[in-house]
Amino acid sequence: MANFVRLGSANAYDTALSNIMSRQTALANLQENLTSGKRVVRASDDPTGAAQAERAITRLARIQTDQRALESQRASIAQAEATLGDVNTALQSFRELAATAGNASHSAQERQAIANELKGYRDQIFAMANRQDTNGLPLFSALGSALAPFVGPQGLPQDYTFAGQPGQVASNEVSIPYTLDGDRAFMNMPGRDGVFNVTLTTVAGAPHELRSSGVTLVQPLPAAPSGLSSNSSYAITITGVDTTSVPGTTTVTYDISETPNVTGPFSGSSSYPSNTPANIAVTAIPGLSINVRGAPVVGDVLTLDPRPSIFSVLDDAIRDIGNAPNSNASMQAVGQALHNVDIGMSRISAVRGQAGDLLNRADRISNNQEKRSIQVEGDRSRAEDLDMIKGVSDFQNQQTGYQAALQSYAQVQKLSLFNFIS
Repeated sequence: MANFVRLGSANAYDTALSNIMSRQTALANLQENLTSGKRVVRASDDPTGAAQAERAITRLARIQTDQRALESQRASIAQAEATLGDVNTALQSFRELAATAGNASHSAQERQAIANELKGYRDQIFAMANRQDTNGLPLFSALGSALAPFVGPQGLPQDYTFAGQPGQVASNEVSIPYTLDGDRAFMNMPGRDGVFNVTLTTVAGAPHELRSSGVTLVQPLPAAPSGLSSNSSYAITITGVDTTSVPGTTTVTYDISETPNVTGPFSGSSSYPSNTPANIAVTAIPGLSINVRGAPVVGDVLTLDPRPSIFSVLDDAIRDIGNAPNSNASMQAVGQALHNVDIGMSRISAVRGQAGDLLNRADRISNNQEKRSIQVEGDRSRAEDLDMIKGVSDFQNQQTGYQAALQSYAQVQKLSLFNFIS
């Protein structure tokens, strides 16, 4: 039994046109993919791929933001590190000039001229400590400070202060601090640094020389509370010089008062050969040691005042050198200044080394971020980018099919009963 199917010309034409339009749409989509270079042009093309690409783009934007912030932080720390280098250079020049003041041939006017020149270095160093970055923020603000972190000189006992919160901002995996701890670089603590200014008051009418070396911290520091934790000052008074009890030996006794009094008062004694200058090691103060040299006389007083900052040390050197009445006093002032300036330079160098570590860390972070950016860019590309070889092949295949559809339609539309009847 035969089956007969009736096909209308209109239906055939509509079906052919529908197929041609579908091929034309597919060809247009492939052309859009080729021109954009993307497999996923809109979310409807591949919802999963579009979501993955969007997450990758967000991560890339975040990396770029972190990198811009890191570059700003790196610039600030680099400027702070360079500033600390300038400070150390100025301190070295201060030290060299101060050392010349110890020349016994200098007159009082020459020592005063040296002191005036030292003031210029002191002003430079103080200005550099308050230097700001290109955004107007202080380079040494620690955990936060006023626009001018260091204030002074003020009234005693704290002639210079740090107007901020000491400490160093922590780094993380994508950033470093914007600032350094200025308190750690420029301010002192007696129990940590042992920076004291020693003033000699000799008995009037008894010409003699007396000098002291710099104060030295005794390690380990005493566990019990001491004046070092309370910024105490000390006064060492010579109470006795015995040259007769032991032939050929001089014994010096002394009392030490403490202000404010925490664990004092103290006392001690020391002996040395009578035919040599005194070299008295004063170790009665918990945590401190100081040597006294020369020819002590009963009533001589050595005062030890803690210095809160490197600026205080510079001021002491300027004052003591400029006002030194004789070469012995100038040598004492120079020796004390060199000792304390060396301590300050070592602290500044330590903070400068920390700045160098931060810059190295910034380089490592930048390298890691670049590697991460390459990885995330790869994730984005795999999610939405077009395989150009496959895209061109698909486009050519679709173009060939579209051309074949057009040609077949053109041929089929001529096949009609009316064409034969006519």
